[in-house]
Amino acid sequence: MAAFAEGVPCWADVLLSDLAAGRRFYGELFGWAFEEIATDYGSYTRALLGGKEVAGLVPKPDGRMPTVWNIYFAARDAAATAARIRDAGGRVITPPVWIDRFCVMATAADPGGAVFGIWQAGSHTGFGRRGGPGSYGWTEVHTRQPRAVDAFYRAVFGYGMEPSAEGASADLVLWTPRGEPTDPRHAIGGRVVIGEEYPAVLPAHFLTYFVVADCDRTLRTAHRLGGRVRKTAEDTPYGRFAVLADNQGAVFAVIEHLDGRLNPGRRTGRYRPEGT
Repeated sequence: MAAFAEGVPCWADVLLSDLAAGRRFYGELFGWAFEEIATDYGSYTRALLGGKEVAGLVPKPDGRMPTVWNIYFAARDAAATAARIRDAGGRVITPPVWIDRFCVMATAADPGGAVFGIWQAGSHTGFGRRGGPGSYGWTEVHTRQPRAVDAFYRAVFGYGMEPSAEGASADLVLWTPRGEPTDPRHAIGGRVVIGEEYPAVLPAHFLTYFVVADCDRTLRTAHRLGGRVRKTAEDTPYGRFAVLADNQGAVFAVIEHLDGRLNPGRRTGRYRPEGT
């Protein structure tokens, strides 16, 4: 049985040209240790925190591929999820395939063009630790086609959708898993509109957030390690957050806990991704 309900973000990995440089950066930034695994599809590096799996580092098989963080959503049946993606107007980029005994994995794009993964658990069920410092906390899709994208994720994963809490951006809609109350406390992700203030060349994309104990200290450490701040730190009712690029250009966000809760319902900040 899968450890995560259908449609819940269950894993994240980063595609890098230089794995050694990636290990140095994230190892010091988040306190991760690493373990390399050989698979039928090549090597895969697991990031560990306190012995629990928190993320993956993947070597780029082709230098033309983007340096990017990827988010994966849990699927009970990856083939059935892929069929729903096609039926709902999305595109299956890589059909479901077994990765050794670990999982069935596929990649897809929603109608706005944002790329994501689906993950049917095998021996690897996904995050062993999340929601605390040094681990995954949140994801959101940034798109120019909110109506089509909202309809797509309802059809594929059955998300409930709730406008953001009072005081937040009107462009933010929160996602809750099928059957859960549609409120910020149960949200597992969200949709943000890419506004007209951004250049037309900025593609639709997912942004992955990691939890940190001290946002400002994390920014200083990232800068020292060769990363760049893409959006400076901003206070919100649910914690202080910022957007970074690592030392190879992969963009991600960090958010600081507030009273032990990670709830992004009032987050309003914007950022400018690499190359824009």
